[in-house]
Amino acid sequence: MRIGPWSLPNNVFVAPMAGVTDRPFRQLCKKLGAGYAVSEMAASNPRLWESVKTSRRLDHEGEIAPVAVQIAGADPAMMAEAAVFNIGKGARIIDINMGCPVKKVCNAASGSALLRDEDLVARILDSVVRACEPLGIPVTLKTRTGWDRDNRNALRIARLAEDTGIAALTLHGRTRADLYTGEAEYDTIRAVRAEIRIPLIANGDIDSPEKARHVLDYTGADAVMIGRAAQGRPWLFRNIDHYLRTGEQLPPPSWQAMRELLLEHLDDHYRFYGEHTGVRTARKHIGWYLAGLPGAQAFCAVMNRLDDTRAQWRAVADWFDQNMRTCDPHAPVIATGPLAA
Repeated sequence: MRIGPWSLPNNVFVAPMAGVTDRPFRQLCKKLGAGYAVSEMAASNPRLWESVKTSRRLDHEGEIAPVAVQIAGADPAMMAEAAVFNIGKGARIIDINMGCPVKKVCNAASGSALLRDEDLVARILDSVVRACEPLGIPVTLKTRTGWDRDNRNALRIARLAEDTGIAALTLHGRTRADLYTGEAEYDTIRAVRAEIRIPLIANGDIDSPEKARHVLDYTGADAVMIGRAAQGRPWLFRNIDHYLRTGEQLPPPSWQAMRELLLEHLDDHYRFYGEHTGVRTARKHIGWYLAGLPGAQAFCAVMNRLDDTRAQWRAVADWFDQNMRTCDPHAPVIATGPLAA
């Protein structure tokens, strides 16, 4: 699998998710088998570039190459400027967001709202590609099947992207109106695959090795991109890659392995965010890791009231130690309740 000059180690990718795919999470997923990861979306408005949130999103220190940054906006010139700015900050692939369905983004005529204006889509794509091409930086596009089910235009957008010079296309099998409800459909992705020659990445509801195999076989896509299913399960990339290559299933991590993994993630998370923000933003990750495990709900209710990173880290370590006193620490961790959404 290649994107521009980059040859990627496999075809199992991390989807950009606001508030989730920060640098610590992307690094962890790459270490655990993801072949590629795209950052949280960065605003194209220059007035926001110096904000604390955007500054963190532009911090790629020590990140495994290639660094891919997603930009969002609705003004062609501003998007081109944002692309060049992020290249200066270390981006080696620029991804354009035309898939985010959240109201705040769509109300600003960005994200998947752009699918209602194909002329503007064309101008944004052309502007960003023209800005990046002289710098040798490939541009990719992430989008949805359309604004709603009566207005699916993914085929036209895909042809437009290819004609403009987009290096790869990621297609989520839902419309904007679907948000994240219902089931993703793959017929549109399959139809797009038949129409374009650039690499196509399938996205939406890929939550297991078997599902990844099915989606690749059914759509003919070159890669899969995984989002919500990896929350609290970053080893999913390794398991899917192994299954795609060998047809064999890897077991879930053991209690001891998950303990080490989560505590390492927390250490990196705290260093990245600092004390005040770190302890608060780590809560959702801890909840995702422990979702469905015996006693986790009661533990998280207590853990969420802690406002000190050392206390939070120690509480997580002690929770695992307590559980491992009553079970084999080398036994696979099996969730018995519902996983995180």
